[in-house]
Amino acid sequence: MSRSVLYTSSPLLASKTPVWRSKFIVAMVALGFAGLVGRAAWVQVFGNDFFQKQGEVRFARTLELPANRGRILDRNGVLLATSVPAPSIWAIPEDVNASPAQLTQLARLLEMTAGELKKKLADEDKTFVWLKRQVDEPVAREIAALKLKGIYQRKEYKRQYPEGEAVAHVVGFTNIEDKGQEGVELAFNKELAGRPGSRRVLKDRLGQVVEDMGDTVPAVDGKDLQLSIDSKVQFFAYQKLRDSVLANKARAGSVVVLDTVTGELLALANFPSYSPDRRETLTGSRLRNLALTDVFEPGSTMKPFTIGLALETGRVTPHTMIQTAPGYITIGGARISDSHAHGLLSVQEVIQKSSNIGTLKIALQMQPREMWELFSQAGFGQKPQLRFPGAVTGRLRPYKNWRPVEQATMSYGYGLSASLFQMARSYTVFAHDGQIIPATLLKSDEPASGVQVLSAKTVAEVRTMLQMAAGPGGTGPKAQTVGYSVGGKSGTAYKQSGKGYATNKYRSWFVGMAPIDKPRIIVAVMVDEPSAGKYYGGDVAAPVFSEVVQQTLRMMGVQPDMAVKPQIVAESVEESF
Repeated sequence: MSRSVLYTSSPLLASKTPVWRSKFIVAMVALGFAGLVGRAAWVQVFGNDFFQKQGEVRFARTLELPANRGRILDRNGVLLATSVPAPSIWAIPEDVNASPAQLTQLARLLEMTAGELKKKLADEDKTFVWLKRQVDEPVAREIAALKLKGIYQRKEYKRQYPEGEAVAHVVGFTNIEDKGQEGVELAFNKELAGRPGSRRVLKDRLGQVVEDMGDTVPAVDGKDLQLSIDSKVQFFAYQKLRDSVLANKARAGSVVVLDTVTGELLALANFPSYSPDRRETLTGSRLRNLALTDVFEPGSTMKPFTIGLALETGRVTPHTMIQTAPGYITIGGARISDSHAHGLLSVQEVIQKSSNIGTLKIALQMQPREMWELFSQAGFGQKPQLRFPGAVTGRLRPYKNWRPVEQATMSYGYGLSASLFQMARSYTVFAHDGQIIPATLLKSDEPASGVQVLSAKTVAEVRTMLQMAAGPGGTGPKAQTVGYSVGGKSGTAYKQSGKGYATNKYRSWFVGMAPIDKPRIIVAVMVDEPSAGKYYGGDVAAPVFSEVVQQTLRMMGVQPDMAVKPQIVAESVEESF
């Protein structure tokens, strides 16, 4: 039987297919095709924005291009803070594919245990986890050489501080995100930080960049900042302050060096200090910039202002005699005394011997308003116009509330408060022909111009008294230096404790200038709670003043104004406080 006969005799082939069925199939195919065309039109045209957005959410990323933070330099261009490349290591946990040996090696490079690394990689977020921020470049290269799938690096910068503890309280530090947290790093964060750029890219499933999307916005690096600080002066001042604090078994200390011509801060140091790039030390009281953020009753360092006002108003002359016997006086029920009875003193000797009785007797000849106005003009009770975080105002009560006993105690430095920086700046009145000048942390070559507080004649007379106070027979002979004439005032103040004063806790001060006839620098020193037996400002703070003045003037190239000869430094007279 032939094959054709078999086909024609098949019942399936012999049956007649209804026409409607074929039409139905064709219609379904056409309808399906129309659906596909419609869906394509919806995806490509009408709903394109939605699907484009969904695609970008899954695969498009905006990469931040970090800006390089600006450097901080001292006045001579020495680096105080700079940024160095420090890649950060991150991972996509679900993509990590490494042997136990490779994970152990990676953990070693990241300075963690294998268990700690596995815990990070087991994080709930399977698409991103930081393994370690800011590793050294050699370490980053070793990690890259492992070629581990799912382990990536991001370009970042780490801050370094070459001058370390000596300049820490000035420069401050940044956090892990490179944002300023303290000091100049915080005060000038906007200028130093610059502006990060961005790059829009398309990534594949493995996190690899496939292509760029749109234009790249380049990063704008931060600006370099040049400070007025002289790193050599700063280091020397810090070193001598540290030695004094340790030798006197004190809690802390501060020193400020100010240029009397430009108002520039040449040094501002505190001890204890910290290392800015060792984050484990960035805690507690070590971070406090005592010279700017803490206030104290300045004690006898205020006496030159009281005497200066009396000279300016013609109430006394340098040679007016003041009776201080019997060495004490009672005002408003309060007994005020000198360290011992001095008897009859000239106004010059009142400063030289640091007599409380002589000072308050002169002060009580004046109206409270006069004293308040002078103190205010000298910067007391005023917020320092210095771009620095935490600079405090201090306290100066309104004169209308002064009782006679308060007027008396304020005349020799009790009942008001100031920071060491405020004290240093206030003495520019005596160093700058009667003008108080603005202080700055930024380098400036222009002579400063300030507000006239006292006449040039009056401050010349006060400088003579300050020279006597820092010489034989005064309270601060240990402030003398070899080759340079100096003048200044020591201060010793009881520390407040609760509602009164502690009888065995002191702050020791010395504020002065050199050379005395034409001052070039002001140096202010404070030592908090010396406990090794000495506590007078003339014994504790004055020697630091002496060493800092001599070294600073030499570094600045200031010619000596005195014959260089061996000096016999007399014992200081006990000051009243």
